[in-house]
Amino acid sequence: MKENRAYIILISLIVALGGFLMGFDASVISGVVKFIEPEFNLSKIELGWAVSSLTLTATLAMMIAGPLSDKYGRKRLLSVAAILYAISAIASAMAPSFVFLVVARMLGGFGVGASLIIAPMYIAETAPAKLRGTMVSFNQLNIVIGISAAFFTNYLILKWGQSDASWAHSLKLDQHNWRWMLGLEALPALIYFIALFAVPRSPRWLVMKGKETEAFKTMIRAAGEEAAKKDFIEIKESLQASKEKKKARLRDIFSPALRTVLTIGIVLAILQQITGINSVFFYAPMIFEQSGIGTDAAFSQAIYVGLINLVFTLVAIALIDKFGRKPLLTIGMIGITLSMFLLSYGFGSATYTLNEEAIAQLQMEPHQEALDGMLGKTFDNDTDFKSALVSAMGQDNFIENKGELLKASIELNASLILLGILAFVASFAVSIGPVMWVMFSELFPNAVRAIAISFVGFINSVISFGVQLIFPWELEVLGSSVTFLIYGMFAAAGLIFILIKVPETKGKSLEELEQILTK
Repeated sequence: MKENRAYIILISLIVALGGFLMGFDASVISGVVKFIEPEFNLSKIELGWAVSSLTLTATLAMMIAGPLSDKYGRKRLLSVAAILYAISAIASAMAPSFVFLVVARMLGGFGVGASLIIAPMYIAETAPAKLRGTMVSFNQLNIVIGISAAFFTNYLILKWGQSDASWAHSLKLDQHNWRWMLGLEALPALIYFIALFAVPRSPRWLVMKGKETEAFKTMIRAAGEEAAKKDFIEIKESLQASKEKKKARLRDIFSPALRTVLTIGIVLAILQQITGINSVFFYAPMIFEQSGIGTDAAFSQAIYVGLINLVFTLVAIALIDKFGRKPLLTIGMIGITLSMFLLSYGFGSATYTLNEEAIAQLQMEPHQEALDGMLGKTFDNDTDFKSALVSAMGQDNFIENKGELLKASIELNASLILLGILAFVASFAVSIGPVMWVMFSELFPNAVRAIAISFVGFINSVISFGVQLIFPWELEVLGSSVTFLIYGMFAAAGLIFILIKVPETKGKSLEELEQILTK
């Protein structure tokens, strides 16, 4: 059995590389936004499009990936996803224009959506029951590792580009840092594509297609002959029952009996995104730069975001079946609310003053005369300060020097901002981040579970897209303090809803929950 265990761990780890690529692809853009904004002269909404476009096509891919994998196979769809990741990475790195970059990112979004759906599906269909939970968790864990890796490689590329190393200059890491950040993903995508050749086709899919001999061989290798015989019979019986069962339709989930669970599902789907998690994951260096710590420190602190996310995701996995779903949601939402209010206070208490010494340190002689009118003036909020700078030196010059101008002028407790961001990420990762998906699988009755999860998952993706799209605009128009205050108010409302409406599902069978929650 040890040999079988090693085999199933190996193929699960290979397939879960799709999760790594998804996390990397989603978060690598966080280091890119600072550089593409001046290069392509982007408005704040265009900058939001560069980030959120991937989520748009990922949402579409999630809707079609399941049916396509039924037709062509799980393994083939994952191979296509690997190719899409690689093409998207190379095309994004070579993008000559903003539109080209968005199209390239959207192409990668199809890979993100496909791997998000197909990778855990494949693992669940291949792993023996004893190992299934752990093996499927590899995919979620790899997503988190991919996010951390993106923050880390972005920082490394930035530092190597600033170094005196001859190899860094020959690769033009200083001139094309953001292009290298995006293009680097092609390497793990290629490794993923090649490694998938070592992975067998899903035994469940093989049985669906009448290839029972090949399916049985795979099952024997994964679980041993005795367990394989039992599982093989169960798969055939399950497929036969599925053929005889009436197929659920979307309108079925809107029946009065499901009103409570559907409301809970929709609110959790919205709450997970509306509290700002993807603003942090996709714009972390931009947020840290607002605190005046400079570009290099902003990129280095983004690494902490990835590490905290990884650590507390592991904590959630360890605690979810011990403490229960509702306690984790409650504790996490309290943490999210307090963190956002802390960030709002931290940015709200900042002041901005330019003096002669600061301007001299910036070596901004071309803009010296334009900035003379701002010398000694103190601004109480970032929006007024930025507007004054744009009026004085022009939009393009401000964007190019924004990080250093903020660093030279701001009076703010940067440690408070770092604490607020890390506490928010920790609170999210230990609660609504992973717990939402667990509750989705438990809340809805068997007959409509698949279509209900697809529906609330679609809502979750749409809200994620909207949050990513408007975040740069929010920072510019509303300011950092108001933006985080809004997130905190959503979190506070969500906490009240969880306390009043969300049930505890720990320790109850799906059938018990169906009787309790549906009327």
